[in-house]
Amino acid sequence: MVFTFGTPLSYGIFREPFSNAFGIAPVALSTVFSVMLFTFFIGSGIVGVLSVRWPARAVLLAAAAATGLTAPALYVLDSYLGLLVVFAVLGLALGTQFVVVASVVPRWFERRRGAATGLIFVGNGLGLFVLPPIWQIAIADFGVRQGFLAIMSVTTLTFLAAGLLCRRPPWVEEASTTIGDLVGWVGGLARTRQFQYLFVGIGLAFAWYQLLAAFAVDLFASRGLSETAASTAFGLIGGVSIISRIGGGYLGDRLGSRRAFLLSLGCATAGLTLLAAPSPGLLIGSVGLIGLGLGGCATLYIPVLLTVYPPEKDTAVIGVFNVAAGVGSLVMPPLGTATIAATDGYTVAILLTAVLTLIAFGLIVAGTERPELMKRG
Repeated sequence: MVFTFGTPLSYGIFREPFSNAFGIAPVALSTVFSVMLFTFFIGSGIVGVLSVRWPARAVLLAAAAATGLTAPALYVLDSYLGLLVVFAVLGLALGTQFVVVASVVPRWFERRRGAATGLIFVGNGLGLFVLPPIWQIAIADFGVRQGFLAIMSVTTLTFLAAGLLCRRPPWVEEASTTIGDLVGWVGGLARTRQFQYLFVGIGLAFAWYQLLAAFAVDLFASRGLSETAASTAFGLIGGVSIISRIGGGYLGDRLGSRRAFLLSLGCATAGLTLLAAPSPGLLIGSVGLIGLGLGGCATLYIPVLLTVYPPEKDTAVIGVFNVAAGVGSLVMPPLGTATIAATDGYTVAILLTAVLTLIAFGLIVAGTERPELMKRG
């Protein structure tokens, strides 16, 4: 899980060195990373829906093999089209690993599902914290091609281990549904109001962070922090989220995953609201609250969904909602940049980010009010 989110969300570090190494303009290169994010979220979401029919181990090993193929690819494919293919395959492989592991591991736990999910999701928080500097060091010391080969080789080995070890519990029946059945099931869900509320609500519950990431470092710098301190402050959000991923899981076991998830969204809203105040003293509090909210949301959305929908369709459920997160990943970064450019300031962008959390809160409350209806749907 460290490598699933850590690498695709390090794309900002790739832009300049990859542009210099392959002679591709940064604007054109940004479309390569957009495709990677598209396949990471939406492509892997579709794979997740289909892979409910297949053994988890087989899917994970296939993703590990695809990752291994990308490791030396930059020595062979060095054109724009070649990079597009490499990063599209990489995004799909990384996203598939995330969807399968995140949906299968919680199935082993009943009483402490939230805590177990929190421990698994510590990997994501750690990846967001350590992978960007690791990529930066590897590219600076070894160059683009050799650095990419080294990190992707390690990634492949970890994915191989996950494929050998991760499987559904023996008491879970293998799904016998056909692709047509799955498409019909998803289509039936899409027509229910509860699903529509949850699909948009879960998407917005992650979109606020993707919007924040577009301007957070510049915002912190505008408050008087140096460039290094501003980057560190943003990284602290991921650092705090490591702690809250564990704590959120335990809190979910005690309060219920729905209540704990909504509490996490409330923390994020409070932290984002504090950002609107120009006082440097409030910055630490806002970073802490945002980190708590991020970690709790990232951990608890899966237990929430697995209590709402049939658990035997684990990867299908998580895959569908991964698509919701993917839409935000494509829309929110340019929206944040455009908002700041249009207003020549950060206040509107901050308020827009907080509004997204409030809308998500309302939709998730509405979508989980009567879970028995959604199970029936």
